[in-house]
Amino acid sequence: MMRWQMRRRLMCLLSALDIWVKGIVQGVGFRPFVYRLAKRYLVNGWVLNGADGVHIHAEGEEKLVDEFVLAISDSAPAAAQITEIEMHEVPIEGYNSFEIRTSDASAEGEHTLVSPDLATCADCERELFNPEDRRFRYPFINCTNCGPRFTIIDSLPYDRASTSMCEFKMCDECAAEYANPVDRRFHAQPDACFDCGPCVSWYVPSGLSDSGDAEELRSEASQPSLRPSGSSDAVFAAAVDMLCDGKILAVKGLGGFHLVCDANNAQAVAELRRRKRRPAKAFAVMCSRLDDVRAICQVNDSERKLLEGSQRPIVLLRKLPGIKTPKGIADGLPELGVMLPYTPVQHILLNDFCAAYSRLRAKDAQRSGQGTNVPMLVMTSGNLHDEPIVINDEETYEKLAGIADAFLGNNREILSRFDDSVVRVINTGDSDAIQFVRRARGFAPMPISLPPSQVSREDDSVIFATGPEQKNTFTFVRGADAFVSQHIGDVENAETFDAWLQAKARYEKLFDLAATALACDMHPEYITSKWAHEQSEKCGLPLTLVQHHHAHIVAAMAENGLSDAVCGIAFDGTGYGPDGAIWGGEVLLSNLSAFERFANFAYVPMPGGQACVKHPLRMAYGILWEFDLLEHPGAQLALQALGAEQAKVCETMIENGLNTPYTSSVGRLFDAVSALLGICTEPTYEGEPAIMLEAAINFTTSENSNNAAYEIAVVKNTATAQSTAQDTSVVLLDAEPAIRALLDDFAAGVAVSIIARRFHDAIVDAVITVAQLVAATYDIRTVVLSGGVFMNRYLIEHALAAIQREGFTVAINRDLPPNDGCISLGQAIVASKS
Repeated sequence: MMRWQMRRRLMCLLSALDIWVKGIVQGVGFRPFVYRLAKRYLVNGWVLNGADGVHIHAEGEEKLVDEFVLAISDSAPAAAQITEIEMHEVPIEGYNSFEIRTSDASAEGEHTLVSPDLATCADCERELFNPEDRRFRYPFINCTNCGPRFTIIDSLPYDRASTSMCEFKMCDECAAEYANPVDRRFHAQPDACFDCGPCVSWYVPSGLSDSGDAEELRSEASQPSLRPSGSSDAVFAAAVDMLCDGKILAVKGLGGFHLVCDANNAQAVAELRRRKRRPAKAFAVMCSRLDDVRAICQVNDSERKLLEGSQRPIVLLRKLPGIKTPKGIADGLPELGVMLPYTPVQHILLNDFCAAYSRLRAKDAQRSGQGTNVPMLVMTSGNLHDEPIVINDEETYEKLAGIADAFLGNNREILSRFDDSVVRVINTGDSDAIQFVRRARGFAPMPISLPPSQVSREDDSVIFATGPEQKNTFTFVRGADAFVSQHIGDVENAETFDAWLQAKARYEKLFDLAATALACDMHPEYITSKWAHEQSEKCGLPLTLVQHHHAHIVAAMAENGLSDAVCGIAFDGTGYGPDGAIWGGEVLLSNLSAFERFANFAYVPMPGGQACVKHPLRMAYGILWEFDLLEHPGAQLALQALGAEQAKVCETMIENGLNTPYTSSVGRLFDAVSALLGICTEPTYEGEPAIMLEAAINFTTSENSNNAAYEIAVVKNTATAQSTAQDTSVVLLDAEPAIRALLDDFAAGVAVSIIARRFHDAIVDAVITVAQLVAATYDIRTVVLSGGVFMNRYLIEHALAAIQREGFTVAINRDLPPNDGCISLGQAIVASKS
């Protein structure tokens, strides 16, 4: 009798749960992690990958099963992102062990997420350089904690057969690791070694045209050589020899090719610029280790975590004062874009190059006088000007033939195109924040989670937002998940638009996304907007047209979980306004579905339209004409570079309304000031005048005298009978007093660096002024800042500090760039509220 009672009591202490884990839980070592937890907590049952996440059946003592579930939530792998755990009590089935089961592709109605690619982990890096390890210097070493993910996945569930690793059959040793639940490579889908995995290739064309033109690859070219197991050292030795000789390589990474050269070799850098037709835009560099980075740049703890983390983006770091950085990399700029190696190929290449670099500097007096003592490599996207990064080896041989002297590739196919992410750490007052410049590898396709207040459509709806034309991303919104694509680029040419279509198709396939509604920019001539109109008509899908700057503000609201009305300040270069003008200096009273235009910078003419972007002195002329300052001595001095003939052309265009749109753009105002001060009159890349204007500030210290301040005046706007709250503001921001004071200083010989800082401070003061006006008029005390102008470190940090000093709540883009890379998210949110 007692035995029966004891047995019943023990049975009552047992429980069984079916557990469903949602989020980024595939390709991050989640199943072996669960297996190890099950062994620790004496839990029996199974775990498997489904098309909708990870499923677990757990049986054991009730207290231990509860602790098992808590451990899943609290100690998941670093690369995993759990969004939800569902549990259901179920009958005990009597399992006497725990196993990892074959993936289940039958689940319907729900969807799983996919991990971004992960940088080589510390364990794999140790093995990579351990002569006793069988993967010593294997260029594709990985485990469940690191390696390629999204860029090699063809379909879900995430199993080897569904990736570009499917053609590589594991050897017995790798298969044993793969099948061993306690091994770090248990179910690591890209697992491989010299005997069974991908191998590097080395291709040196027989010669390249001296002209550097991509189409002139000589007909007699050697074929790429795939190196068999154990012989990749010869490839890396040849690559390092060429880098030390000042040559340029194309090196295959996770999401595409890089163009690579010795960053300390000024001749090599200059030749890369000539061949790539990139005369001035800064290059990113890759250093071997953190200590090397600290030898040339300031690195705080937040920046260190980014450099060494699993995403490994390019981090824009402030150069150390007085430290000489390599010529031609980021000349005249206060920041340097730096990253650490994130693939085994990069680790080996940097390791070998650093050793060779030290030897060369020791024996070559001329070389030791160049560059720095820090070995580093230029790592820039492998693409032709304005085209997407190349990912296919054969295509690379053709497209980059006039740029690269040799090609270090491999036979593992890249299925998704990804550039490197670019970030900086900014000071928000009480803490640091990451500001994205470009969101791509390491972060996409991780979705942005939306609170319920930001999604209004039915649960089964899928909104597709096409994004803008420049710095394009697209967004799918399904339920609480916003899938914002990786950076696509400027979809103004056929090649980039094709890449946009390919990326869209891959998201649709992997995440089972079929659009039920569309959103696009209201600009009628954007390629993405034209596509949206065509698809709406063809497929009968509702289409929401979203104003560009409203999308900016809504994106930042969504990233910060805001839904109530805000004072949205959107400063950028170009955005189509409802009145047909070019907007770009906007203060909007905004919620998630609608906006009113409270203030804007006063319109100024753009003689020649887009020609003003390429020739900012034309923009300067238009501003001076509008403000009646052409006869000012400072203006006369500044416009000498424009020339009398061009000045007459600009005057004629403005006065006759010939190709002269009007704009409120703050971006164009920055361009004009940069040109007036002689800082940048003929830009070679988008945003260069404003970037160099900010850089000029670094040559002076701040002033405390209010007498030196420039003023952006506030004047009441005038409405017409046709005016609406969307196209006509309450007040105007008049830059005339600031430009007049600037010209006074310029004519008086005040240092350009001081003038540049005073102009920036005037913009900050204008931000505070309009925030105070909105608060006084509407009692709205939440300020949202977005737009490409806020990519300016000085401007954003000083604006944040000033806004917070005035007692406002302030929000900025945190998950996406403030530039047009955030527009598609804003479009999707507005459409969801329509």
